Amino acid sequence: MQYDFYKSPLLRVYTEIEDGHMRMKTSGAASILMKKNLEKNLSVFEGEKPAKVEAGRLICSTWMPPIPSPGFDRLVKSQLFSILGKKIPDQVTISITEECPNNCIHCALPDTKNRAKLTPETVKSTIDQVLEMGTTFVIFDGGEPLTYPDLEDLIRYVDSEKAITGMFTSGVGLTEERANRLKEAGLYSLTVSFDSAHEDKHDHVRGRKGVFKSAVEAVKNGLKAGLLVNIYVVLSRDNVNELEDLYALASELGVHELSFYEIVPTGRWMDHASEIMTPKDLRKFDNFVSGAREKEGPRVFPIPQVMKTTGCMAGRKWLHITPEGNILPCACIPIPYGNVHRDSIKDVWKRIREDPAYNAKCCLMRNPEFREKYLKVLE
Repeated sequence: MQYDFYKSPLLRVYTEIEDGHMRMKTSGAASILMKKNLEKNLSVFEGEKPAKVEAGRLICSTWMPPIPSPGFDRLVKSQLFSILGKKIPDQVTISITEECPNNCIHCALPDTKNRAKLTPETVKSTIDQVLEMGTTFVIFDGGEPLTYPDLEDLIRYVDSEKAITGMFTSGVGLTEERANRLKEAGLYSLTVSFDSAHEDKHDHVRGRKGVFKSAVEAVKNGLKAGLLVNIYVVLSRDNVNELEDLYALASELGVHELSFYEIVPTGRWMDHASEIMTPKDLRKFDNFVSGAREKEGPRVFPIPQVMKTTGCMAGRKWLHITPEGNILPCACIPIPYGNVHRDSIKDVWKRIREDPAYNAKCCLMRNPEFREKYLKVLE
């Protein structure tokens, strides 16, 4: 079975599934002219396992619209614009509330203490604006988004012809009934955070007992409801030795994807720049990712590795809205460039894009020069 990423008289980009892995292929006269750009962009798919293969539909990742779909066509269009120099915020995360029952030691959300939340009207205006700009993935985040009473209404409001919807959650509050309501509202993917494959350690990082059990139940309830389910791990020195255990947990639960992000010194972790992953840790991670490709089990989405190809996505492909309405280049960079209560998101995006910092090859929050210049943080 072949799945078209892009098809025109001059260029065809497609994938075939061979032995459970994606093999990227191109044809057409334009493929020769665009060879270098195509190879770079398609390298993140070549040889990878898809998240799910259905009859007539391929889900490369829980982070992307399915193929074929209008949302995926919009994503391809944005990638073509990107090659031509026009950047679009493909992925927009909206932290709809600060309310959260947990107290995570590495939480990126600033401790404002005012328990702010965005009104449904403000969130809907934000959705309208980013969809108009070309966004293809709208993520509802917190705090804990499950504490937000109108969550299903917000998910329903996103035009599924333009974008998919996702939710980041600790799992607390995701009952079987709630998971079904979210699915009925149109939620595409559910991302549940795990800091460890071991209950006591996970609960310690989350600052409360019982969170691990809630996360496991959330995964099970999401799968029962028919959602795409992704486990999200913030990789640090404390859990890098648990890679195989985390993969075993993800396989046992039957999730579609296991995503890893490298810990960032921000939020409550702002003063921990000296505790980021070491080169030895990252080599260990690289070896794990290579091995996981050949194992029976879920797709692994290694964001640190992908960023070696794409560069830092803050202010290039990502945009983040805080519960106070501040517009940030990403959830990890606490620098407001505007606020949804008074500014057009399109204008703020233009302001961000005018700053040359947001074309970085690696994570800006791990760059001492950026931290000193923009955050006045001396390492």
